[in-house]
Amino acid sequence: MDKKIRGGALIARALRDKGIDKVFTLSGGFCNPAIEGFMECQMEVINCPHEQIAGHLADGHTRITRKPSVCLVGPEGFANAVPSMMEAWGERTPIIYITGSSSLKRQGSGGFKEIDDVSIAAPLTKYSASITDGNRIREFVDKAYRIATNGYPGAVHLSLPVDIMFSSFPEEAGLEERPFSHKAKPIAKAWPDPNSISEILELACSAKKPVLIGGHGVWWSKSEKNLEEAGNNLNIPIFNIPYHQKLLGEEANAYMGLADIHQFPPSQFALNNSDLVLMVGARLDNQMNFGNPPFFPKSTKLVCINGSHEEIEINRAADINLLCDPGVFLDTLKNLKKNNKWNLDSKWFDQNKVKKNEWVESSLKDLSLEAEKAKKNGGKIHPLQLALDVQDAMGEKDWLVIDGGNTHFWSEIAINIAGAKGKKLGGILHPGTFSMLGVGVSFALSAKNNNPNSNVVLISGDGAFLSGGMSIEAAFYEKKPITVVIDNNEGLASIGQQQERLFKSGKRVATDFRDIPFHKIFQGFGGHGELVTKREELAPALKRAIESGKTACVNVKAKPVLSPIVAAVATKREKSSIE
Repeated sequence: MDKKIRGGALIARALRDKGIDKVFTLSGGFCNPAIEGFMECQMEVINCPHEQIAGHLADGHTRITRKPSVCLVGPEGFANAVPSMMEAWGERTPIIYITGSSSLKRQGSGGFKEIDDVSIAAPLTKYSASITDGNRIREFVDKAYRIATNGYPGAVHLSLPVDIMFSSFPEEAGLEERPFSHKAKPIAKAWPDPNSISEILELACSAKKPVLIGGHGVWWSKSEKNLEEAGNNLNIPIFNIPYHQKLLGEEANAYMGLADIHQFPPSQFALNNSDLVLMVGARLDNQMNFGNPPFFPKSTKLVCINGSHEEIEINRAADINLLCDPGVFLDTLKNLKKNNKWNLDSKWFDQNKVKKNEWVESSLKDLSLEAEKAKKNGGKIHPLQLALDVQDAMGEKDWLVIDGGNTHFWSEIAINIAGAKGKKLGGILHPGTFSMLGVGVSFALSAKNNNPNSNVVLISGDGAFLSGGMSIEAAFYEKKPITVVIDNNEGLASIGQQQERLFKSGKRVATDFRDIPFHKIFQGFGGHGELVTKREELAPALKRAIESGKTACVNVKAKPVLSPIVAAVATKREKSSIE
């Protein structure tokens, strides 16, 4: 007689067969059979204080490792996890969300905790489905995994009704027909049409001022080294789309900075003077001005290379589209020089280096004057200075995580400046396309989990910490110490400053906080905490926090300063308002 196991155990085995070894959850009664199954499969189950945190931890883990993980939630927990789906959607993170849902046999009758999770998840995932037959669990997992990891990667969602979760099925269910093996298969790569890639390579060979822009597709196809080699071998300046997993260290020779004309002015010089832009694995979305001037001049030939049909559809505005795996294209591009088909000298590349260095020196000069003025008048530290000073305290293997509105954007600028001066870091994580507040602690814990011997420092806005900071308990519970630096300007600075510009009264509304002693919260949890009110206090406080061996907080009284990107967005919104 065939041995039978519960549906929850069957889904655990199906996921284990794909090589998944991390499950993030807030344990709930609906999901107990799956949790038991994960234990039997010796898959690590990480307990989280909230389902949104479970989703962010899965997101952070998957971004770092580029290996899918699971976020397991109950019905009401699913609603809590939805924000993390949105964040993962923006960054194309292949998380597998599993919901232990209300009974299938009474669906639509007002069952206990019944929620239409499949419909809610559909617009935020690549695939959302309810498993309606326990004998098909492996089939659904196989389909979901392939959709998540192939083509345009992204999160998927499977709902497992509680009656199927607890019912028993043959342990070999789903293996009696093809595919007989449910082990993970290599990700399918798109290979280019020979005529199409030849046209693009000819354009590249004749270009005098080409630019490479790398995006999500480069990261998920593990092609960042191919990108760097193409830039170095061919003297092409490389830019990274904003607010995305860093492809190259800022200290890399060919890396010029963010493709963001507001936060990183040297990119405006590069784009305005370019004759060819090769955008690899990226989308012509709002951050790229949908491919339009003045971001991309009309005279510039815009070519988008993407590894999936979904991206090709998004990038329809490009002059030329190529369906091709990013790594395959970059390898073909860099081989042009080896095949004696590339003649571009270093003049254009060197011009971009000069512009980058001029911007760095000018920014540091202005900041130095700001710091002298603050010291003289007793003023608070500038958020850009704060972010630079934090990096000064970090080593080559350390991870930097940033979270917030203005805090995020000033830190992005600081990363480019420090990198241009030779600063190396082990890795960087930050909010994605949606600039979601509250991901910082979860991402910092993900970085620490995957790099236990590295220091992990989170720079968080005070508003961002209030959004997700209580998840810091997970760092204490897991004994994974991280250091949190609060950019404390006592409010939602970016919103308040926009209001001051927009409102006729010139006043801000519902954006201020009281003076919150964040450092004392950490002390209460059993960690290390310090308050910093002057810049000269910051470096020694950081040193003590990192060396304490505890989860620590350095609460820094900072000056609220509108970042260039927020100022630009506010102006754009004013101008585009319908009167």
